[in-house]
Amino acid sequence: MTESQIDFYRRLAKALALQFGPRCEVVVHDLEAEDLDHAVVAIENGHVSGRSLGAGPSHVVLEALQGDPELLQDRPPYLTKTIDGRTLKSSTVFIHDDEGKPVGILAINYDITLMAALEQELASFTQTPDDGRDREPEAITRNIADLLDDLFAESVRQVGKPPALMTKEDRVRAIGYLDRRGAFLISKSSERACEFFGVSKYSFYTYLNEAKAEADEEA
Repeated sequence: MTESQIDFYRRLAKALALQFGPRCEVVVHDLEAEDLDHAVVAIENGHVSGRSLGAGPSHVVLEALQGDPELLQDRPPYLTKTIDGRTLKSSTVFIHDDEGKPVGILAINYDITLMAALEQELASFTQTPDDGRDREPEAITRNIADLLDDLFAESVRQVGKPPALMTKEDRVRAIGYLDRRGAFLISKSSERACEFFGVSKYSFYTYLNEAKAEADEEA
């Protein structure tokens, strides 16, 4: 992002936060930041998610960097969750340059924990047993370490086994999932993955290459 873009979106973030109050967090991510570990270039009401200026990328940022830029679309309100268990209503808007390339993200996260609790209390009086709906909000992490831990946990859920019980095929599948989610765009993530899966660096890159080859065959 250019300095003028960052300045504009910093002022926009401040205006939105003032408009909607202290429960509304507004975050600007720079997708062109030299150091991805510090992608947050503007944030208001960071207490909502526990993040601050200079924090690392979110799941949405990694997916944007890993995916096809032409397929990126703004995300209408969806549910997310914080490390301490609060529920947020979030929206994501991609910022593009003059050529249409995505260069940043404006994210709005509104803490609806109290309202959701009230809604649930009211629903207990009005819902019938068939009204229940399963939904798993996306996690909002505070830092790079938390983000990687969350991605590793997701890869374990995908395979259905802890790393100690995984076969080679399981590890290829888990590492391929992490690659698709953009985990290895984060600095030193490969070393963390080696520790998590209990494999050597050579084995890790062998599994990663196999996963990429399988993905290319399926494409």
